[in-house]
Amino acid sequence: MADAHAKGHSYHLVDPSPWPIVGALSALVLTAGFVMFMRDVTVWVLVIGLVMTGYTMMMWWRDVTREAEHEGHHSAIVQLGLRYGMILFIASEVMFFVAWFWAYYNAALFPTEAMGGTWPPEGIITFDPWSLPFLNTLILLTSSTTVTWAHHALRHGDYRGLKLGLLITVILGITFSIIQGVEYAEAAFSFTGGIYGSTFFMATGFHGAHVIIGTIFLIVCLIRAQRGHFKPNQHFGLEAAAWYWHFVDVVWIFLFVSIYWWGAGDILH
Repeated sequence: MADAHAKGHSYHLVDPSPWPIVGALSALVLTAGFVMFMRDVTVWVLVIGLVMTGYTMMMWWRDVTREAEHEGHHSAIVQLGLRYGMILFIASEVMFFVAWFWAYYNAALFPTEAMGGTWPPEGIITFDPWSLPFLNTLILLTSSTTVTWAHHALRHGDYRGLKLGLLITVILGITFSIIQGVEYAEAAFSFTGGIYGSTFFMATGFHGAHVIIGTIFLIVCLIRAQRGHFKPNQHFGLEAAAWYWHFVDVVWIFLFVSIYWWGAGDILH
């Protein structure tokens, strides 16, 4: 409050930061690395991109946490701006997934002669939607409940419930990623094997990357909860993580229904 009076306003003018440009370069290297890895050129550019991206995330989170917890810059008006920013970020992510769904439905609803005029294309053996995909659906739905529990516990001053809810959510997120990795290893089709593999792996893989990012986000929140950073009336970091996690859950429901169930032919035939 004293700082707000000294500035004459309640806004936070962020100090110059290297992380936006470093983050953009890291994303570029990471994307190029994925392309090279999928084309069997080299894996090292991908590794470098992952390290750069992870370092950027860690340092940026550190700076934002310092602004909020130790420097007291996150006033009510600043938190409102952060909420708007998170909403716009999630909206932009929705547009990403719209592109993957558009590609999938375009191919599924209008199969070409090269696909055999049918969907799934001839020769494609799809996953049983009621095995690993359904198990992962239950895991994500449960994790959505536990992160809500954690948020509810914090709002009522139950710090033990907050930590336990976050811990269970993190474990469920890691479990989801492991099961998806097993599923990919058992896939009877490949990314480069045609339109079905390309659209399947782009949509589910992009979602899987979001699950990993969301899990890291929740781990950061768990560490902050252990350090007593969150208060019942001030905990935007946890709110943002919960919003992101619910977004990931909702996208998975659409993926399960569209790609694993409908796209596997259970409804089509």
